[in-house]
Parts: sequence; structure tokens; C-alpha cells
Amino acid sequence: MSDSRTNGLPLGFTKLVVEDLDKMSSFYQALCGLTEEGRAEATIGNRPICEVYFKSDPPGTGTFTLTKFCDARKPAGYSVILGFIASDINQFVETAIAAGAAMIDPVQSQPEHGVKVAFVDDPEGNLIEVVELL
Repeated sequence: MSDSRTNGLPLGFTKLVVEDLDKMSSFYQALCGLTEEGRAEATIGNRPICEVYFKSDPPGTGTFTLTKFCDARKPAGYSVILGFIASDINQFVETAIAAGAAMIDPVQSQPEHGVKVAFVDDPEGNLIEVVELL
């Protein structure tokens, strides 16, 4: 399926399955400066969910949502890697650690790829990759 304007289908949103909506909302607000726009309750395949969704910035760009399946605990393991591009990777990592993240791989320069890269786990163990363009 393609979008005739771009010759491809743009990514519209990312939903991250979490266990604790309030804790994870606070974490991503502190880390990324996100602003909570609202909360919703719905179902997926007859399973109840609760969601926190954040304002897109700038408006019209992809959105980020935290989703909790209310009838079960979050499965263990990495199912999504969240990718962020930061102008100051060291500051991003410091902010992430201060907000409750755990260091997985410290900042490494990869000039052959034109980036610096680091990995942290958010407080529920979701993997975050942060890149700074060289």
C-alpha cells in the first residue's frame, strides 16, 4: 500500500506496550519532553486496553502512545526498539539514566556510519537506541 504523495506509506504512530502507564508516561515526558495529550480505554481483539498518548511535535508528525493490556502482564523481552535522534547524545543518555533508565551500551562513535550510538533500557526493560549524527 502506498501514499500517492510520497510514493510510500509514512509511519503514523508508535505504540509501546508497557506495564505501568503512569510510571512510563513520567519517564518519557522527562526523557523526551513529551506532553501528554490524553488517555483512552478501548479493546483490541476483545482485550481491554488503556492508553496514554502524547502530542505530536511538530503537529502532524508521527505520534507516540503507551499501551497497557489490562487483562495480562507485559511480556518479557524486546519486542520493539525505540529510536531517537538527539543533537547531544551524552545529554540524552544522562537524562535517561537520571529518569530511571539502565545503561546497556554506552556512547560509541561509529564514523563509518556517520553516527554516535548508545543503548539504554527504559524502567520496564524496553530497549532505546539513541543516535547523534556526526
